[in-house]
Amino acid sequence: MAVRITFARVCRDSRIRLDVTQRELADAVGLSRGYISKIESGIANPTVEQIDQIGRVLGLDLTLMATPPIFPGERRAHDLVHARCSGYSGRRLIGLRWSVAREVEVFEGRMRGWIDLLAFDPNTRTLLVIEIKTRLDDLGAIERQLSRYERLAGRAAGRFGWKPERISSWLVMLASDEVDVALHANRDVIDQVFPGRAAQMTEVLSGGAVPVRSLAMVDPSSRRSGWLIRTRLDARRAQAPYTDYADAARRLAK
Repeated sequence: MAVRITFARVCRDSRIRLDVTQRELADAVGLSRGYISKIESGIANPTVEQIDQIGRVLGLDLTLMATPPIFPGERRAHDLVHARCSGYSGRRLIGLRWSVAREVEVFEGRMRGWIDLLAFDPNTRTLLVIEIKTRLDDLGAIERQLSRYERLAGRAAGRFGWKPERISSWLVMLASDEVDVALHANRDVIDQVFPGRAAQMTEVLSGGAVPVRSLAMVDPSSRRSGWLIRTRLDARRAQAPYTDYADAARRLAK
């Protein structure tokens, strides 16, 4: 509608300034005078070809611009490691009687994204916004992404009939040496942004702690009951299960 009205005004103003009648313009582009009148009134919906013809006759410089929506969290349909980590975390939560939704679409203005996992505990009315990452490439982008998702999570939960009283976000990462090194390099920021760690997250899952923004790692091939793994920042001494993303992709594909 906005494009049609804008073109209607530009067409009419340009035609009048050039001292061209509607009949003359209609004959030049092969349309009826009545249809030109409807275009200039914003009633008609001309085709792109007709707009181009009118533009050439009136000497208009026409440019079509399309701005795509913002995608802070792209879907990763072909990312095996991400899919395994997400599926593993979801199954663990379901096993603890949490309600879980995957790839939950959210909107805010032109922003469009997908929350990897949205988990709700009906007993404590706690809602978890869980972002799964296999690498730590841009901590600032992750922080902004989680902030957006936290604002939209309550509305998204309503689509499932959930009524949360408290909302928290978790960053769950692949347990690899590569991720541990990246976390250590960003240690000061990590300590501020993610005060909760694996121990606190485990307490939240059992209803025994107030949820805060938290960080832990997972090994999607592990069958241990303690599935949330501490990072090296939290004094974990054991070697990470995987060297890096490529190592995890190779081994999980078998």
